[in-house]
This record gives sequence, C-alpha cells and structure tokens, in this order.
Amino acid sequence: MSGAGSGGRAEIGSRVDGTVSVHLVRLLVQSARRFGVAEEQLVRVPGTDDVVLRGELNRLPMSSLLQLWELIARPGAGAAVAEAAPLGTLNTWDYLVTTGATLVDSLRAAQPYHRLVTAAAEGFDLSGEADLTIGYRTSASDPVVASTVNEYVLAYYLRRAREATGRPLVPAKVTFGHPAPPDHHHLIDVFGTRTIEFGADADSITFHADDANAPLPRADPMLADLMRSHADLVLASARTVADPLDAFRIALASALDAADPTLARVAKALAMSERSLQRHLAEQGTTWRDELDRLRYERAKTMLSQGLTTSTIARHLAFTDDRALRKAFHRWTGTPPTVAR
Repeated sequence: MSGAGSGGRAEIGSRVDGTVSVHLVRLLVQSARRFGVAEEQLVRVPGTDDVVLRGELNRLPMSSLLQLWELIARPGAGAAVAEAAPLGTLNTWDYLVTTGATLVDSLRAAQPYHRLVTAAAEGFDLSGEADLTIGYRTSASDPVVASTVNEYVLAYYLRRAREATGRPLVPAKVTFGHPAPPDHHHLIDVFGTRTIEFGADADSITFHADDANAPLPRADPMLADLMRSHADLVLASARTVADPLDAFRIALASALDAADPTLARVAKALAMSERSLQRHLAEQGTTWRDELDRLRYERAKTMLSQGLTTSTIARHLAFTDDRALRKAFHRWTGTPPTVAR
C-alpha cells in the first residue's frame, strides 16, 4: 500500500495541476541544445535557467514544457528525445513503471502517480483485457507539436518496456492521430514494426499479452512499494515555480547559501542583466532589498530557534558581522535577536 490515502493524493494533485516535473523539462532543454536551439530562445522559456533546473523537487508550468516542444517540433524529434532518456532520467516515475511483477502490473500501479512527471491535463490511459494498450492525449494544440509529443511518449514507453523485460519487444500495434507523413521509415525503425496506423482515434502503443504479462527480471515488490511511498513524498514536497518571481527567489536562496547574495550573481544565474532584473522585480511590486531582507529574516528566525549564535547566523546570512545582524533584526521586529531566541 502507498503511504498516503487517495484523499491526500487528490489534495496534492490539485496543488501540482498544470505543472510538470523538473526532470522532464531538463530532458527537453538538453534535447533542444542538441537540436541546435539558440540559448537566446531557451532563456525566454520560464524555468529553464540552471538554478531552477537543479532543484529536484521543483515543478514548472506546463506552458514552459510546451514552449520547449515548439522549439524542437519536427519529424523524428520525439523519438530522438526518448532515445536520449535512459532509465532513471525521469527519476521516480521511471522506476515505478519498471519494478512491478509484470509490465501491466507496473503500469497500473504507477498510473495514479502520473502527475509525478507531467500535468493532469495530459491523458494517460491503460486498456485491454489481454493485450495492453497505452494511450496518450497531449494538451498541445499545435498539430506538429502534438505529433512530436505523442511520438516521444510512445517511444518512451516502448523503451521502458524493453528495459523492464530485458528483451527487444516489438509492439503489436502503434497508432497516431495525425495524418500519415510523406515518409515514416524513421518510425518503423524506432518501433520495429510496420503495423503503424495514422489518422487513428487515439495515439497509442499496444503490447502483446505475452509481453505485457511476462514476469519482469527486475521485479522487486518491496522496491515498487517503496517507490510509491517515495512518490507520495515527492508530490507532497514539490515546489511550484509558477512565475519568474519564484525562479528569482530560488536563485537568491542559492546565492545566499553560497554567502554571495549579490545582484550580479543572481542576475547571471537567471541569464539577465542587473538592470533587467531590477526592472522585473519592480514589475512584480518588489525590490532587490525587500527580497533579500525577507529571506534573511525568515532564515534568521529559524536559526535562532535552533540555538545558533548571532555571530554564526551573521556569517551564514552574509552580514559583515553580528552587529549588522542585530541592527537588521531590530529593524525587522523592533526587538533584539535574543528576544526571538
């Protein structure tokens, strides 16, 4: 059994709706660079700076993911992204779908956790009494983008099925909702079959019953259960990066961790000029000084409650000395730090 009840998962799910895993965004950013997308284009996509992408629990807007897909959408791009994503790329989700007793057991147990990797609006369906069919419905409205996304998703599940079973599975059938392209030999090579239907009612991949129900060499019931519990914790701890101000605060916190909370450092981390960053903060109704003050105050309160000395706290928060910290704390609260302790 998973660590959280269905009610808890629903509550968590509503908080992360409309967002996607940082692992998936990171994969798309790396793929875009391999495709030769210019850095000037990437920096215009919210949440693609290195500071945000390093945060394992960060959740980014689905709109950012779709912008990345738009930058690389072309025939064969979806399969190329899947080819660049070995087991472990999508972290917990990858192991959820590969450690059950069988392929069908793994996918059915993982299905309630699909929000680990992508937004709730992205449809992930399982069907079939004998054969196993995985269906996917992307929310991308552009036909070229949608066909690229679906190509990636179906190629991804074929790859994970092959990794889980340890053998080169060939799907029983692959279907795409978009019209047949002039040439789809690359898809025949990717999926290992000519049984590919275009203009279908759904985008799907179907595995033969023998493959779907065969015992998995890497099956580990205890690990599978642990992965589901871990998935609950990941969703509960997720941090949504809903707008550029969230990204700025992550970068500022990282700079303070490095004892260098300067405007120049944070602007560089966000691939912005100092002037552009200050203008951005003004548009958000805040200032550099206000944000640094807020962060220092919250951290100072926590450190005082932990019993740290003012000199230690001053050093951690990049004050010149503990006198400067005491002066700032009096400005924040009207009392000295000793009162808070």
